[in-house]
Amino acid sequence: MQPEDWKALGEYRQINGRNLFLVDEGEPNQPTILLIHGFPTSSWDWQPVWASLRRNYRLVAMDMLGFGFSDKPKGHRYSIHEQADLVEGLVRELGLNQFHVLAHDYGDTVAQELLARQNSGDGAGQWLSVCFLNGGLFPETHRALLTQKLLLSPLGWLFNKLSNKRKFDAAFSRVFGPDTKPSAEELDQFWSLVTYNDGKHIFHNLITYMTDRKIHRERWVEAIRSARIPVALINGSLDPVSGAHMVERFKELELPLAWLEQLEDIGHYPQVEAPDRVSASYMKFLEQNVS
Repeated sequence: MQPEDWKALGEYRQINGRNLFLVDEGEPNQPTILLIHGFPTSSWDWQPVWASLRRNYRLVAMDMLGFGFSDKPKGHRYSIHEQADLVEGLVRELGLNQFHVLAHDYGDTVAQELLARQNSGDGAGQWLSVCFLNGGLFPETHRALLTQKLLLSPLGWLFNKLSNKRKFDAAFSRVFGPDTKPSAEELDQFWSLVTYNDGKHIFHNLITYMTDRKIHRERWVEAIRSARIPVALINGSLDPVSGAHMVERFKELELPLAWLEQLEDIGHYPQVEAPDRVSASYMKFLEQNVS
């Protein structure tokens, strides 16, 4: 599926004054999965697993503010809390009462903030489960790429200005497994979504989530510890950013975990690199842990 085909599947909704793109497929009476994407990509990341999950579930995926086909305001102070507010706005807009959550990368952090709200009884809708794919759940184990560090620096705006597709392709491919690198066509597709509506020029604004993770580390780790729903982790072990070392930290902290699948030969984007394995693992988690 091409990005333009993905766009044709979706629609725009005004959420908290922002024009946000989403894809919502399925029937209102079906069990629902809310899918939250990562940085620097978009909801299109989910299209490799979409058909498999769609057989039994209503699927809802939104491009968060600054990503994909959604609004990309310049000079904006993007934050995880704002993204969480927008996700909750979508939940209310669509009238989602009960649903599962599947998150990846940046979306993991948004999910942690949303889970903290669920735990305190302040969240929108009722979560039934949460599954995290590769992401920086713990800032102490997040091994940021040099590209990310430069974007976060005071000269991030300049580095961003000098970046180009060749540099993007190299940095993006680096987080994939050695045998599951994206093809030239896939890199073109990811780049087209990143740069849609002049999106490349806000990279250094979006990257501030790394600072958010450090500031709110205790709240977001405690969100997992206090979860009252089944928690799953499906992780590509060869991810240099949040691979096997992140799973080990999860175990060290003795956080509740109902399901763990470690994909030993996969990198940072398991749903793209091994969609069939991710879909099968996730479906088993739901079947065995959610009544």
